[in-house]
Amino acid sequence: MISINIVELLKKNGKTKYWLCQKMNITSRNLNRIIRGDTTSISFKYIEEFCYYLNCKPGDLIKLEENNK
Repeated sequence: MISINIVELLKKNGKTKYWLCQKMNITSRNLNRIIRGDTTSISFKYIEEFCYYLNCKPGDLIKLEENNK
């Protein structure tokens, strides 16, 4: 399963989800869906903006977790 490491990166940078929503012009509802993994896709535009504002690389943002099926 792929997850997006936004919460940890926000903590590392001392920022809030509200701050990120304001910078990216994204609703908190949509950001929370991305964080929870409730979305089936994410645009390269968002990945680029997450990396820019969270001062990270795509590999820091995206995690592959084991799927216990």
